[in-house]
Parts: sequence; C-alpha cells; structure tokens
Amino acid sequence: MTRGKQKIEAQRRNAERNQKPKGSQLEARAAALKTVCPICKAQLANYNQLSDHYASKHPKETVPPPSSS
Repeated sequence: MTRGKQKIEAQRRNAERNQKPKGSQLEARAAALKTVCPICKAQLANYNQLSDHYASKHPKETVPPPSSS
C-alpha cells in the first residue's frame, strides 16, 4: 500500500485518467452541420445528405445546386 506523496500522486493520476472527455457530441455535431434544407430548415452535413433528404422528404421538389446550399 502506498503512503504519503505516492498516494496523492496515484489519486491525481487516477482522477485525470477517469475524467470525462471535454466537449460533447452535440457541440461537435452542431459545428459539423453546414447545409440547410431551404424548405424545412433541416440541418445537414453535406450536399449528398441534402440530395438524399430531398429524395425522401421532398420528392416533388428539385434539389438545389451545390453552390447555393
């Protein structure tokens, strides 16, 4: 069993090791969403997702060109 300074150092190392990662997936996801559907305002990551979104949610509409999204 460790005593004194060794114990304090071991507790500090364990606390650092067990610390949760900084930031959340929600914050990272919000930063990654760059394309917005002009019809329903759904946020999407890229143009390919926008075209898939149009195919499933707005089949009667035409997909806007990549430069405008």
